[in-house]
Amino acid sequence: MDATAATPFSTLIRTASHQQHTEAESSAFMGDLLGGRLGVDAYTRYTEQLWFVYRALEEGARKLADDPVAGPFIRPELMRTAELERDLAHLRGADWREGLEPLPATAAYAARVAECARDWPAGYVAHHYTRYLGDLSGGQIIRDRAERTWGFARKGDGVRFYVFEGIANPASFKRDYRELLDAVEVDDLEKQRIVDECRRAFALNTAVFRELGEEFPLSA
Repeated sequence: MDATAATPFSTLIRTASHQQHTEAESSAFMGDLLGGRLGVDAYTRYTEQLWFVYRALEEGARKLADDPVAGPFIRPELMRTAELERDLAHLRGADWREGLEPLPATAAYAARVAECARDWPAGYVAHHYTRYLGDLSGGQIIRDRAERTWGFARKGDGVRFYVFEGIANPASFKRDYRELLDAVEVDDLEKQRIVDECRRAFALNTAVFRELGEEFPLSA
């Protein structure tokens, strides 16, 4: 616990979940997607899965706006559901909701997010952090590759999920976000539980990638 107390919480979270973060980023599916080896159908399926997760995140956010722990993280400029729905309308057509189903791993991921939003606001912060800071960072690589590979208009329909129009300076925003993490008023035991939930969030995300990889295997 001494190390926990001496280390900024944002640093503790980042370093403690580094291995799981790396595993998620290096999944076969994401490697194939970013490498241009998969078609737009795989990108569409991935975007569908994101919609289920972010719907859970942002439905939870509405209930947590006044919560002393989670409330400060609820920022309207981060919200992604409307952008995902616009992307899905572009990718799947006006009837994009028809036949839309989550993968089993996605359903489990969304259910865990909803459970934390309902019962454990500090745990919800772990999921909020792993998703939105990732979108502001590595998500931009996905946007760039998608534009180049499938010809989407720059920051246009199909990649709007990755465009944060309300955030003029992402680097500054991320610094402010980490300061919010450092200021979270919970004890060291609860901080460790949040760190553990971050690891769980990355594991849930990796499971989604694994199932996407099974659905879109590259032929030998």
